[in-house]
Order: sequence, then structure tokens, then C-alpha cells
Amino acid sequence: MKVILLEDVKKLGKKGDLIDVADGYARNYLFPRNLAEEATAGSIKQLKQEKTALERKKQKEIEIAKQIAEKLSQTSVTLKVKAGDKGKLFGSVTTKDISDALKKQHKVEIDKRKIEISEPIKSLGSYVVDIKLAPEVQTQVTVKIIEG
Repeated sequence: MKVILLEDVKKLGKKGDLIDVADGYARNYLFPRNLAEEATAGSIKQLKQEKTALERKKQKEIEIAKQIAEKLSQTSVTLKVKAGDKGKLFGSVTTKDISDALKKQHKVEIDKRKIEISEPIKSLGSYVVDIKLAPEVQTQVTVKIIEG
């Protein structure tokens, strides 16, 4: 029996997959738990439409991410932090600090989880930070840490 998965099912497939399963497995396990629906001509057509709409949405997000990456690659962020002797910081600069500075200085909102720091920033200076905006779109931003 061909079914369309409504949820991710371990060892079977992901949501939206069209798969072939045993009749009893579909009727006794998948259908009662609302994990799948029977694959009719109408539901297959609807699935294809949803996948094309999702693909268009993904392409649009990638285009927006590329525009943001272009803008960010030409900018730098300056953070003023308290520092002690020999330029050592009290604490460290986190991805949240960089995200807040981007929002404040360049009005670009980037989720802190998309910012990647190779090691904690614990001293004054200039650092290059990777930002992963989308799976295929990455950019780098220069972060300048000054005493303030």
C-alpha cells in the first residue's frame, strides 16, 4: 500500500515522503496514530504542489541570505568592553554580543546560533567571525574589540 507520511517515522522516512508499506502496518499502526495517510491521486497531487511551494520558499530565503551576506561581508563590528592588564578581557565576547552589535550598528538581525566563533574571544584586537546564514550561504565579518 502506498502512503504519504504526515510525520517523521524512524526507519521509514521523513514527513511528506511517498512510501510503500504493508497493508496491515498502514491500517494498524500508521493510520490510527495519524502518522500517514493513504496515497490517492488527489493527495499525491497536493503533495507535489506543497513540495514545489516549499522549494520556492527555500529559494527565496537563499536569495535573501545572499543579499544579507553581501552586505555583511563589507562591514565590520566594533565592541567596547572592559579590559584589564595587557588587553585581557573581563569575561569573553560571545555570539550574543556580536549578534546584538550587528543589530545595533547595522540594523541586521542575525540569530546568535548562526554565528560561529572558533575559540572564545578573551582579549582586545580584531577577529574574523563566520556567519552561516543558510545551508549554502556563509559570510565573514570582522569584529574589532576595543577597550571602553
